Amino acid sequence: MRLVLLGAPGSGKGTQAARLKADLNVPHISTGDMLRAAVAAGTPLGLKAKAVMDAGQLVSDDILLGMLEERLAQDDARNGFILDGYPRNLAQADALDHLLARIGQPLDAVVKLEVPNEAIVGRCQIRFQAENRADDNPDTVRRRLGIYAEQTAPVADFYAKRGKLQVVDGVGELDEVTARIKRALERESAAANG
Repeated sequence: MRLVLLGAPGSGKGTQAARLKADLNVPHISTGDMLRAAVAAGTPLGLKAKAVMDAGQLVSDDILLGMLEERLAQDDARNGFILDGYPRNLAQADALDHLLARIGQPLDAVVKLEVPNEAIVGRCQIRFQAENRADDNPDTVRRRLGIYAEQTAPVADFYAKRGKLQVVDGVGELDEVTARIKRALERESAAANG
């Protein structure tokens, strides 16, 4: 299964990806984790990314795509993967499509977790109070949600037009949301095979 999980910051993508990876027997690939690992390992792309981040800039799409290509070439990703945090914009979605076509691993499905903004702010506020994570501050979360609506939300339309998008209600108990995602993947698999 080759899957992209979409959703606003705080919608539960990382949590659900971690739960699904064992069931699907594929790696959970978070671009943030991948970036930090490449920097820590001192890989050539990691060193490029570190220089960009040290200058206070965002890592370019080209660097991220190069790291992603390296990661998808690893043995554990041969049978599929769950992408979390990528693609974040239309240019990345298009570049990902081209990369996956070139390596012969087209996406099977894209699942978007639908969670109302105020529910996300509430979730993040609980985490902020418990862990004091700066990116979970309610004002920061609202800014991130604005950026998501502007840049990342159109990615769902990109995949909907290709018939790959499944929208799943991301509100509820973790087990309920996981079960909804699994049902959406079963529907997508049945549609692809039927």
